[in-house]
Order: sequence, then C-alpha cells, then structure tokens
Amino acid sequence: MIKFRNDYLKSFITEAEIAAIQPEITTAHNTLHNRTGPGNDFTGWLDLPKGMEAQLERIAQVGQRIAGLCDTLIVIGVGGSYLGARAALEFIRGKNYNAFAEGTPTVHFVGTDLCPDTIVDLLNLCRDKSVCLCVVSKSGGTTEPAVAFRIFRQFMEEKYGAAATERIYTITDEKNGSLRALTTQRGYTSFVIPGDVGGRFSVLSPVGLLPLAAAGVDIKAIIGGAQAAKADFADASIQNNDCYRYAAARNILYRRGLTTEIMAFYDPSLAMFAEWWKQLFGESEGKGGQGIFPASVCFTTDLHSLGQYVQDGKRNLFETVLSVTQPFTDIAVPHEGGGDGLDFLSGKSLHHINTTAMEATAEAHVGGGVPNIILEVGKRDAYHLGYAAYFFQLACGVSAYTLGVNPFDQPGVEEYKKAMFRLLGKPE
Repeated sequence: MIKFRNDYLKSFITEAEIAAIQPEITTAHNTLHNRTGPGNDFTGWLDLPKGMEAQLERIAQVGQRIAGLCDTLIVIGVGGSYLGARAALEFIRGKNYNAFAEGTPTVHFVGTDLCPDTIVDLLNLCRDKSVCLCVVSKSGGTTEPAVAFRIFRQFMEEKYGAAATERIYTITDEKNGSLRALTTQRGYTSFVIPGDVGGRFSVLSPVGLLPLAAAGVDIKAIIGGAQAAKADFADASIQNNDCYRYAAARNILYRRGLTTEIMAFYDPSLAMFAEWWKQLFGESEGKGGQGIFPASVCFTTDLHSLGQYVQDGKRNLFETVLSVTQPFTDIAVPHEGGGDGLDFLSGKSLHHINTTAMEATAEAHVGGGVPNIILEVGKRDAYHLGYAAYFFQLACGVSAYTLGVNPFDQPGVEEYKKAMFRLLGKPE
C-alpha cells in the first residue's frame, strides 16, 4: 500500500485547487486507459499485472536454472533495461544484497556506462567465479550494453567454450534487432520484451523479473502487489485515488513555477528506486521545453550536504518523501552516561528517531517555503515493490498527459548518440 499524506502540503494547495484540476486528471485517465493519446502503442504496461501466470512460471523456472548454474550473475543493460531490476533488488534485499546472498548468485550490473575501469574490475571479479550472463536490450545496438556484451561474451566463450551457450540468457525484441538475430543463431534461452512496453515501464515484465527470480525474489508477490495497485487506482476521482492525488499535486505545484521535484528518502536501500523514478519521470515529461526536473536525496545523510540549499536556496522546488513505515529490523540506542549529550535518546529505537527526523525535516522545509508530499510505503518487500512500481508508472502516465506531453517517447535521447557516432567515425 501507498498512502498520500498532505500534512505538509495543505498550506500550499487548497482543496478548491484539487477540485479545479479534477477534469484534467479525468481526461488524462481516460486518454491513458482508452489508449487514445500520443504514444498509445506503448501502454501495454497497464495490463502487465494480469494474465501472466504461464509466463511467471517459465521466468521462475529459468531463474532457478540460472541459480543452479552459477554463483555470479552479470546483468547487462542500460536505462530501463537494468534500473528496474536493480531498484527492485535493493528495495527488497537492501543495498548490501550481495553480502547476504545464500543459495543464490550475487548479481552485478554492467553495460550502464562506457568506463573501462567498470568493465575490467568486473571481469577480474569473474575470473574465479561460476558465471551466467543476462543481456537486456530491445535492439541489441545500444552502445553501452552492446559493447559490454561483446566483451563478456568473449570472456564466457573463452572460459566455457561451447557450454557458454547455456549460461547466456537474453531479453530482447520478439523478432527484430541484432540481439534477436544473435540469440537465434547461437540458441540462447530468451525472453521477449513486450513490443508495447517501453524500457522505463518494463520492470514488471521479464526485463525486471528474470534477474530477480535468479536472485531468489518472489516474483509472484511482485505481480500480486502490482495487481492490487491496479485495482486500488482504477477510480479517476482524486478524492478516492492517492496515485492521482500525487499526479495532481505535482502539476499544480509545477504551474506555480516549482520546476524541480526532489524525491527524499530516509532508507539508503531506496537510492536505486529513486534512480528508477528519475528516469521514469525525466524521460516521460521532459519534452518541448516542459517538465519537472526529478532529483533525489538520501536523508538524513544529505541534510549535511544539500540541506542548506533545500532549506534556504532558490524556491523552485518541492519534495516528495518516500517513507517506509515498517522496517525489517530495529535497534535501541544504548545508555552510556557519557559526555556526548545524547542520553535523552537512550532506549529509543532508531526507527522512531529516523521517523522523527523525517517529520522534523518536513516541518523545517515547509517553514522554509518548500512543499512536502509524503508517500508512505508499508514495507520493503516484493509485494510493496510491485505496488510502488505500478503506482509511479500510473502517476507518471496521468501526470504527463495532464502536462500535455507524450509520456512514452524520448526524442531528445537520440541527439547525443548521433553526435557520438559522428565523432567516433561511424559510417553513414
């Protein structure tokens, strides 16, 4: 479950303003669900939570096969081809997930950049390991993952010979692209990226689910959470729909000139989820000179670095706080009787102190003129990950249509590629 709290927002947005934007939200809801808006051929993610039983079984079986073959899984992809899986893994298992992998492979991500040190370090790590590859790319031609796959495919073939084929898994287009052609030629085990699902909306497809299944995550629980969110947010009324209340609030604030949204979180294991959220909203809304710039901070850590700016800097921002209400574990502060002046905290749990810090920070930032939206997530588990993923994907689609842009294209992304290929001497 995700609960929208407006404790620190109601002094900035009135119920009259919420009511005034309702017709636009209703129109955006209908445009999205009736598939009548721009980019409607990429709205298949709306239906991913249902009708996946047979596919889930195959993903789970192949995930178990991978876990039985290796102790190290290398996931190759960039953008939506890796962010969803990594965000989910850290959300569910924590940022130190590899340190606690027992009976399942450690999972490492590559193909996310063009830094040679990244590739070489991971190759060296794999020398004495039992390795499988999972390559995620719709076309197979995106530079970062394609280069990484060339290098790691050579490594696998040198290490395992013909047996490398059974250790390489691909997730790609059903029919087209160089990765599909290579998959068919080599006989790799493969899954299909749905043709009507863009990369940043693909976490609930094999793109996100196969690496998670190999890591031992309950992918059925993920889909169960997404199904629950789909049902909970079917009503277009903002009053009955916390997802649409979030979409409405951010649009109202944007129209007032608050052009930066900071996702703040108080659990470091949400850092990659915030990275996934940044791509989701940044690529979906940043077009035609429009859009809210998505940023993120990890509090309380970043209160000691960026806190001054948020509190007292340029007033063009608002915060969306993602708060986990039930931690996995907790620990009390011991009594010391020393000179640090903190014995008033003796016996208090860290979760209580962390939550108090969140409330105090929101209060201070609101006092400094920064609206705060609080989104409460019950737990960091597979079910709530699926629920949160669907929540933000739906909010993004409705918010972008309300803004007046196509949520499902990314024309600006191609510009750097054209310049890079020209400078590298790619033939015309």
